[in-house]
Amino acid sequence: MSQREDSFSKRVMRFADVGANVGALGLKLAGARYLGIGIDKAVHAEDLRKALGGLKGPVMKVAQILATIPDALPPEYAQALSQLQSNAPSMGWPFVRRRMAAELGPDWRQKFRDFEQVAIAAASLGQVHRATSLDGAKLAVKLQYPDMDAAVESDLSQLNMVFGLQRRLDHSIDTKKIEAEIASRLREELDYTLERRHIALYRQIFDNDPYVHVPDVIDTLSTRRLLSMTWLEGAPMLAHKD
Repeated sequence: MSQREDSFSKRVMRFADVGANVGALGLKLAGARYLGIGIDKAVHAEDLRKALGGLKGPVMKVAQILATIPDALPPEYAQALSQLQSNAPSMGWPFVRRRMAAELGPDWRQKFRDFEQVAIAAASLGQVHRATSLDGAKLAVKLQYPDMDAAVESDLSQLNMVFGLQRRLDHSIDTKKIEAEIASRLREELDYTLERRHIALYRQIFDNDPYVHVPDVIDTLSTRRLLSMTWLEGAPMLAHKD
């Protein structure tokens, strides 16, 4: 199978997974309304969080964004989906070993003094592990999930259909530019080489600012889909909203 055919196959499989997971919850909600049965929003919101958390990728990213916009979602859904920003289900150790070997080679474990098997945080496109470099520096190692390129393109196709339907129902807002912005930012976010350049730029901008701290990137332990940075203590962004 050629690389192009393999990518197309993965996009089709992703399309089916998203449709099956989210569609089942949509049918559950529609059925409850049709039968006049009340639905427990908290339970349904938690089911939605689990479904999107398992899917990873852009659909989950959009859910994260919606959870940060005041009044965009009912409180039960906003609370459940906000957990996807850093507390999504993480991939297990066998996955991590395969992905790290793919990025740094079969001897990758020898390039760290210590590497924690359980992710400290997991989100839509990747997860973060604590580690220690050979020289003793504490690290945050961000590892991208597999096949995210195909997942992004598949999910963007589904978002295109959703936005197209929205435009037919409500002509007051043209969502084409919103859709284009989401697509551009998601494709950028997959490129950790670009993120490394952005980190270097922000280090220069805030070099003399005592209130802004930017990590160092360990270039020898980073690739396009792996980003190793010095560890910084902090709090979730939403913890500061008040």
